[in-house]
Amino acid sequence: MTTLQQDPAEAAKRRAAEWAASQVEEGMAVGLGSGTTSALVIEEVGRRVATGLRITAIATSEQSHRQAISLGIPMTDFARQPHLDLTIDGADEVQQGTLHLIKGHGGALLREKIVAMASSKLLIAVDPRKLVIALGSTFTVPVETVPFGWETTATRLRDLGFAPELRVNDNGQPYITDGQHYILHCSLPKSGLTPEQAAEAFNQTVGVVEHGLFLGMADKVVIGRVDGVEILEPMSATLPG
Repeated sequence: MTTLQQDPAEAAKRRAAEWAASQVEEGMAVGLGSGTTSALVIEEVGRRVATGLRITAIATSEQSHRQAISLGIPMTDFARQPHLDLTIDGADEVQQGTLHLIKGHGGALLREKIVAMASSKLLIAVDPRKLVIALGSTFTVPVETVPFGWETTATRLRDLGFAPELRVNDNGQPYITDGQHYILHCSLPKSGLTPEQAAEAFNQTVGVVEHGLFLGMADKVVIGRVDGVEILEPMSATLPG
């Protein structure tokens, strides 16, 4: 196992990532997620591939794809591999009990959802800071939006109570996703809607491509801790790590 870093949060993420990567089995088609924890997962999967593990993979972002290629992980696409056995990804928030997620603050929510929906199982790897009682407690919901007329899309979302804010780069220009879209960060608590109601509202808003609410999609969540890992399943008791 990789030597843990001194920082407790980084150690927790690495523990989660290493456990998640250990679930990849010979011959699997695997979805590789985006973000800092997913980068650790890809690193560990790459190490296993280098020692003989045979898999194919699809990444949820250009950055993850480049990292996987650099580590010698065989990459494919949905034309050749329409179904995945397992996707391993991170999350911005994980709701306790339901395991509903907010994802997409890394800017890859559309591809993340496409890959997750094509997978038999979605495994989420996080550190304890990502657990929340209610979604939207610490993070907004990223909403990927068509650039044309984004102002009108933002107005519609504002009228629904989401208080959208355009994501911008350090130079003040709009952030562009891998799919060439914009992102509006929406406040969930201010809307007064449940996550399910909010997801439906996003789905019904013209100009919205996809949103970062991943509801009922996680099959399992691994939480890295200082002394090991915790494994959570939806509405179930914690299993021993």
